[in-house]
Amino acid sequence: MKKQKLVHQSMEHRRNNPFDALSEELIFIILDFLENQPSSLKSFSLVCRSFHSLESRHRRNLRPLRADHHHLTRLLTRYPNLSSLDLTLCPRVTDPTLNSLAGACGHALRRLDLSRSRFFTAAGLTSVVVNCPNLTELDLSNATELRDAAAAAVARAKNLEKLWLARCKLVTDMGIGCIAVGCRKLKLISLKWCVGVGDLGVELLAIKCKDLQSLDLSYLPITDKCLQSIFKLQHLEDLVLEGCYGIDDDGLADDVFKQGCRTLKKLDIKGCQNISHVGLAKLTSTSGCVEQLILADGSPVIVISW
Repeated sequence: MKKQKLVHQSMEHRRNNPFDALSEELIFIILDFLENQPSSLKSFSLVCRSFHSLESRHRRNLRPLRADHHHLTRLLTRYPNLSSLDLTLCPRVTDPTLNSLAGACGHALRRLDLSRSRFFTAAGLTSVVVNCPNLTELDLSNATELRDAAAAAVARAKNLEKLWLARCKLVTDMGIGCIAVGCRKLKLISLKWCVGVGDLGVELLAIKCKDLQSLDLSYLPITDKCLQSIFKLQHLEDLVLEGCYGIDDDGLADDVFKQGCRTLKKLDIKGCQNISHVGLAKLTSTSGCVEQLILADGSPVIVISW
């Protein structure tokens, strides 16, 4: 009797789970090839319940067309292993939406794109960074209403490596200082058009975030003062200073540039109209590691042929 019961349970388990571990692994490999083909993935998931379940467990990236609370809750329930969530097609993202997202994704979430989203506050961001401690990439570009409180919330994301804050015009040096102290693992940060951030905030980033590799300071009201700290970064490869009118030839002095920055490969000084041929001469004579130099819309450059 006991043996018959075990056989019955085994048959029942096989009916509910027709694929063994090896079969699932092979199917996951197939799904990897279909990852960039949404229609094929949809067709696959509609074959049978088992395929639907496998596709749900395999999915790591999601870009929903809308993010109302009911719809997003259903999606997050179906896809429990998401590591990347792109909400750029969902402009009306609110704090309750972020609360649901944080609770559903938890430790699995590593990348969150809110660059076209609105209506969330520091409270929603706090819920995300607290419940998703493995978050490494966060895009908050165009969140023009966010203030220093939101930056302080972001600072709690201790494992953050990439952060975009383009056009967050209400964030000031105080908010950036919080991020610099809290997010020591940052490798990339974009502060393009963060006009409330000046020399102090940039210096704090350069001092506290030693692993920075990419730094975008386009259109910030910074001066030569912060360049000394920037050029001390030992891993910096990409530096964008587009439209930084407060930087002039003195900022590229020999003694400043020679302090470090041996790894710099790309320097963008597009639109820096106060850098003349004098500053360029200093730059080219001391920066042998630079592979790409962008000078468009700057001071006139005279080319002399010998």
